[in-house]
Amino acid sequence: MDKSSLIYPMFVKEGKGIEEEIPSMEGQFRYSVDRLPYELERLQKAGVSSVMFFGIPDHKDEVGSGAYDENGIVQKALREAKRLFPDMYYITDVCMCEYTSHGHCGVLCGHDVENDATLELLAKTALTHVQAGADMVAPSDMMDGRVMAIRKCLDKNGFKEVPIMSYAVKYASAFYGPFRDAAGSAPSFGDRRSYQMDFHNSREGIKEALLDVEEGADIVMVKPALSYLDMVTKIAQAVHVPVAAYSVSGEYAMVKAAAKMGWIDEARIICEMAAGTYRAGAQIYLTYFAKELAQYMEEGRIG
Repeated sequence: MDKSSLIYPMFVKEGKGIEEEIPSMEGQFRYSVDRLPYELERLQKAGVSSVMFFGIPDHKDEVGSGAYDENGIVQKALREAKRLFPDMYYITDVCMCEYTSHGHCGVLCGHDVENDATLELLAKTALTHVQAGADMVAPSDMMDGRVMAIRKCLDKNGFKEVPIMSYAVKYASAFYGPFRDAAGSAPSFGDRRSYQMDFHNSREGIKEALLDVEEGADIVMVKPALSYLDMVTKIAQAVHVPVAAYSVSGEYAMVKAAAKMGWIDEARIICEMAAGTYRAGAQIYLTYFAKELAQYMEEGRIG
C-alpha cells in the first residue's frame, strides 16, 4: 500500500469559474477547466499523483459526439492539466454514457445498444484522449471487443506504449447511483444489465478479465470494490497483469452519510475499506478518499 497506487476520480465540465459540490457526494465537486488546476495542486501536495477524468459536456446527442470531439471537455482538461502539472499521471474514462442523449454506453438500434457500431467510436474517443495528453485510457463501456479495438487504433496511430486499464469486471450495481447524479449519465430508459455483468455470477468475471488481457489490457479493474472483494482475489489469481479496484460513489456516499450522523469513525472506516481491498489482491485503488488515504499513509495509520 503506497500513495503511488491511488487514483483520484475527477469530474470536469464546460464553463468557467465552476467548482460545484455534488449533492449526493459531499466533498466532491464538478470543476470547470479553469478551476481544475487548484484541485490538482491540492492533490499533488497530498502526494496523489494519478487522476482519472470524467467529462460532463454541455451538448449530448444520439451518438455521443462530444466524447470524441477534439475540443471536447476531457480533451480540453487534459491539455490544460498537462501544461500546468506535467508530472502528474492522467487517465481517462472511455465511455459514451455521459455524452449520449439517452444515457446508454453506446449507439442504439431501437432500444438495444449496438455493440459493434460502438467500438469504432470508443476507439476514436480513446485516440483523441491520448492525442490531448492522456497517459492511460480506461474503457468502462463493457462492449465486447472494445479493448482490442482501442489497442489497434492506438497502435496504428503511433501510441503503442500507451496502456489500457480495462473495466474488465464491472457489475450492474446499485452502488453507482451518486455517480450518475454527478455525471448526469443515468439511462433515460431501461438499464445497463444487457452489457454490464450480473452480480450473482463470478465465473463470467474471470472469463471477461482473461479475454481483456488477451485483447491487450495492461491492467484489469473490478468495480465496485467493497462488495466484490472475492472477485478481486479471484481475478488477481487468474491474470498476470496488475488488478485495480474502484471504490465507487455509493461506497463513498454511505461512509460520508453515516459519518455525518456520528454513527461511524470515518477515518478508521476509510482505512479498513482500503486495507481490505489491497489485502484481497488489488494493486491499484481508485477512490474518492485518495487525499485522505494519502494523509493516513503519511501518518502511519495505514500502509
